[in-house]
Amino acid sequence: MTKEIFLLNISGQDKPGLTSGLTNVLAHYGAKILDIGQANIHDTLSLGFMFEIESGNNSASVLKDLLFKAYELGVKAKFTPISLEDYEKWVNLQGKDRYIVTILGEKLTAEQISEVTKFISDKNLNIDAIKRLTGRTSLVKEADYPRASIQLSIRGKIESKAEFTEKFMQISHDLDVDIAFQEDNIYRRNRRLVCFDMDSTLIQAEVIDKLAELAGVGDQVKAITESAMQGEIDFNESFKQRMKLLKGLSEEVLHDVAVNLPITKGARRLIDTLKKYGFKTAILSGGFTYFGHYLQKELGMDYVYANQLEIKDGKLTGGYLGEIVDGNKKAEYLKEIAIKEGIDISQTIAVGDGANDLPMLNLAGLGIAFHAKPKVKNNAQSAISSIGLDGVLYLLGYHDRHIDLIE
Repeated sequence: MTKEIFLLNISGQDKPGLTSGLTNVLAHYGAKILDIGQANIHDTLSLGFMFEIESGNNSASVLKDLLFKAYELGVKAKFTPISLEDYEKWVNLQGKDRYIVTILGEKLTAEQISEVTKFISDKNLNIDAIKRLTGRTSLVKEADYPRASIQLSIRGKIESKAEFTEKFMQISHDLDVDIAFQEDNIYRRNRRLVCFDMDSTLIQAEVIDKLAELAGVGDQVKAITESAMQGEIDFNESFKQRMKLLKGLSEEVLHDVAVNLPITKGARRLIDTLKKYGFKTAILSGGFTYFGHYLQKELGMDYVYANQLEIKDGKLTGGYLGEIVDGNKKAEYLKEIAIKEGIDISQTIAVGDGANDLPMLNLAGLGIAFHAKPKVKNNAQSAISSIGLDGVLYLLGYHDRHIDLIE
């Protein structure tokens, strides 16, 4: 007995019982479901079934009964015959490489989405699915923290990933939007460790600059800090220069600075969500353990690696204890924690803003430049510049409903 293949598209007002009613008709005629998909926008349904049915009376009857059932349910039905050749072409596409493109911003415009999707189309890639990751936004009530994100699942052969990264970076710069591009593989869906820089990442400050202001050497230290973050001078040398300028500062000042640290927008939401979903978290900082341990307790993080201040007689000596935690050391610690926790390096994420974060950003399975300096942003895998630190969750594919459940 020959078979026929049909694509049934249903559109109309969403309501309970639609899928049940339609599949009951298909079941009555012994149809085989080859594919099924559904999307809802503003309670308007788009539902699709691809099914196989015996040719002849069965196929004619099932189409008639499906039309009647759709009328009964108050929705529109459209049938498209699919040839076996076209079906097999569609089946063969499943072997193609898959990628995820995440678009982030305070709000998203048609122009931003158009530029991203045009480039995808120009490269002969297919968009399989589009998903909104952020909750619905009111047009009447102003949001305290506006953010918008959509995720595109794309499929096809990419000759140059660097070309994609470069193009998305250009669109990001021109249209003030963040665009992340990732392979959709088993590692992306199973990230287990997230490592953060501290200063200007987890907190909206450079602690050493704050200490310097209190020591009366603010301008000198700030200039050295900025030069180091831009990658203009060696981090280790800049660290030693800045430490010497802090000599004589009272230990009591450290506590006052710690309790007033400005935690970055979205950081608590991010860390709370990561903890609830079983992620390990770490602070890997070129700053100081005193403040890292304060944040560890405040946010509930698992690991802290940073520099230890040398204090004698209640005052900073201008020196430090142990090795300097520079960029290479951060990458070493990331690898060390991953091994300790039995986590593949491809399952790790690193987030930072400065040049000394690049080694760990490039080592991690996903490196994210957060509100970063141009040099860092241009050399990282992904970047977030438009919204808060919880933007990391959207790069992981979480929807607001997954996050808000635990708040």
